[in-house]
Amino acid sequence: MTTPSKIDSNPTVWDSKEMQQRTARRYRQERIFRAAGLGAVAVSALFLVVLLSNIISQGTGGFFQTYIETEIELPVKVLGDPRTMTPEEFANSVRRANMLGLVAKSLEETFPDVTSRNEKRALLKIYSTGVRGQLAQFVTENPDVIGTRQTLWLLASDDIDQVVKGNIDTETDESDRRVSDRELAWLQTLEDAGRVDVKFHTTFLTSGDSRNPEMAGVWGAVVGSALTLFVTLILAFPVGVLSAIYLEEFAPQNRFTDFLEININNLAAVPSIVFGLLGLAVFIGTMHLPRSAPLVGGFTLALMTLPTIIIASRAAIKAVPPSIRDAARGLGASPMQVIFHHVLPLAMPGILTGTIIGMAQALGETAPLLMIGMVAFIVDIPSGITGAATALPVQVYLWADSPERAFAEKTSAAIMVLLFFLIMMNAVAIKLRQKFERKW
Repeated sequence: MTTPSKIDSNPTVWDSKEMQQRTARRYRQERIFRAAGLGAVAVSALFLVVLLSNIISQGTGGFFQTYIETEIELPVKVLGDPRTMTPEEFANSVRRANMLGLVAKSLEETFPDVTSRNEKRALLKIYSTGVRGQLAQFVTENPDVIGTRQTLWLLASDDIDQVVKGNIDTETDESDRRVSDRELAWLQTLEDAGRVDVKFHTTFLTSGDSRNPEMAGVWGAVVGSALTLFVTLILAFPVGVLSAIYLEEFAPQNRFTDFLEININNLAAVPSIVFGLLGLAVFIGTMHLPRSAPLVGGFTLALMTLPTIIIASRAAIKAVPPSIRDAARGLGASPMQVIFHHVLPLAMPGILTGTIIGMAQALGETAPLLMIGMVAFIVDIPSGITGAATALPVQVYLWADSPERAFAEKTSAAIMVLLFFLIMMNAVAIKLRQKFERKW
């Protein structure tokens, strides 16, 4: 029979004091590890919440803009008579009309004490220069208003907008802010009359870029990003999947295959700016493809995304159990039938996951697009993959570098649009992945 002292000294005896201490120490280490893991998740979540909160708090204002209620005369002698003109002649007449002059005349009625030319010019600056287009569009779409007096909400300038939103401290010295005391007094008069309001700004979501923050929009960049990613996807996805199938299922094991595999893995870690230099040299310098075009951007981003898709696709194909292949061969399937009828459908969820990661990386890349000229100031909405365009991350970069205070909230608002674009793209990919997902 074993004595108690011998039991305590034997580490394999579960009742011994030494074993109990060891078990307690192991449980303590496990609790510490779990607490450390939970702490890491909490810190990551905290950083994410702080980041999103900061973006949302700063960017929400970018979707809204200050408007001023204005009663304005629309005389026939200035705008033309639509009853005696063709639609094209009337549109040209409205385009040539002095719209700011009509606004200035309206301001004379509101501020009769403003008489000098300099003061009138300063008073008119509380409105955006985009008022010309806003009035022209209203008159062209509503020719019946010619000869009448209309009450319209016209766009305020970016400086007035920032004052109304509280982003400019009006208590600071006049020399330290962009809005003078005189302009603040005029604004206060309009606010007291209930003629100033902040409204949802649809132009931000429907127009292209502009030098004026209050007229700038993201739609051109959204279309540019969509066209660029379309070119990237149709090039990178089939090439990446076919490369993975060949390397995993058909390629002989020799030094050349090992060389290819090593270089594909290394390409996944190459800085994106290198792919931009490659695109600049090959697609623009050698092939003379159009600069700033989604076609070149898509080609460049496809080169950058290919290694990610190939590596993820190879891992997904390798994860398909060998018994699936053996069973298919046992039933007489050819190698092509084994791959396309059995292996590829089962590997598709993993392949789509790698594609999602690659496309998300491509959507957020800026450096390669800067190298191929997509940083240019583009006002028009791109109509095709060969037209001049910019992309959402480049638009964010351009606005973040602008000195106007109003572009700061436009930058955060554009980031929110970029995140929404990314979430929608991932949602579609996840839905496709769930459709192909199978269990065995």
